[in-house]
Amino acid sequence: MWYFDSDYLEGAHPEILRRLAETNLEQTPGYGEDEYSRSAKAKIRTACDCPAADIYFTVGGTQTNALVIDSLLHSYEGVVSARTGHVNAHESGAIEFTGHKVLPLPHCQGKISASDLSAYLAGFWKDENREHMVFPGMVYISHPTEYGTLYTKDELSALSDICRAYRIPLYLDGARLGYGLMSHHTDVTLPDIAKFCDVFYIGGTKVGALFGEAIVFTCQNTPAHFTALLKQHGALLAKGRILGLQFDTLFTDDLYFQISAHAIDMAELLKEMFIQKGYELFMDSPTNQQFIILENDFIEKLQNEVSFSYWEPLDDHRSVVRFATSWATATEQLDALEKLI
Repeated sequence: MWYFDSDYLEGAHPEILRRLAETNLEQTPGYGEDEYSRSAKAKIRTACDCPAADIYFTVGGTQTNALVIDSLLHSYEGVVSARTGHVNAHESGAIEFTGHKVLPLPHCQGKISASDLSAYLAGFWKDENREHMVFPGMVYISHPTEYGTLYTKDELSALSDICRAYRIPLYLDGARLGYGLMSHHTDVTLPDIAKFCDVFYIGGTKVGALFGEAIVFTCQNTPAHFTALLKQHGALLAKGRILGLQFDTLFTDDLYFQISAHAIDMAELLKEMFIQKGYELFMDSPTNQQFIILENDFIEKLQNEVSFSYWEPLDDHRSVVRFATSWATATEQLDALEKLI
């Protein structure tokens, strides 16, 4: 069986495993107060060109989204998201579990537009009944989106301008951020994200780490007593050095960007392979998630030898499926897939 379900099917990059084994018997302070966590934070600040950033490490994406959103919102506020946004569609009500509503907006291939956001916020503040409504307290986007699409620098700038005009934070979910940054079709850099977003996270779980995400508050806007909030959410890891060491490794000698670039190269080969075989793309994704239209009968046949994600029905006879590459995808996997399609 060949697996293209997602980008977190493998364990971790060998260099991370090597350093974890090498430092295994060292004794370090807990809760992220160790030298490796400090070093990782310094390297991330440099990569973001944001020397004043506050950085915290967490274990997983859902935990991170619930923590950040809950800590930044008042009790009467909700978070604005695309209808397809991860926090709205695929987190089992984790945000609502914190007591905050997700406020969905229309999307275009996973992205919300500045015009839709502006109209929504203007409409809310003009509504004389707003005191009886959930206030929009922040805006959530993901980059890449659930459809593997990317915001442009101009789009991020426009969303940022609107959020700052309404004095609400713009939060970017970066679960697959490395793959977005290393796409062949982007003009957005990590310093750009730090410039336009009030808070974002750098995904490790899907980009080479065993587990872990790095939250970055960019403009001295960290909620008060954030360490206590981390602990309330079960997100403060006692053995914090395991997270710090992984990010220290990923941000040494550009490893994070190199392995992300490899996933993009593999995705481009996979996409071209399907095109040359005569298959239709659902959309032309510039990242490691590729969405292909297949006949339903062929999907059933292919699933006997290849594992991939069913996405959505297209019509009575065809459906959209997703193939994802990762930092660990090998050309042998693509060769095997090519023979099967």
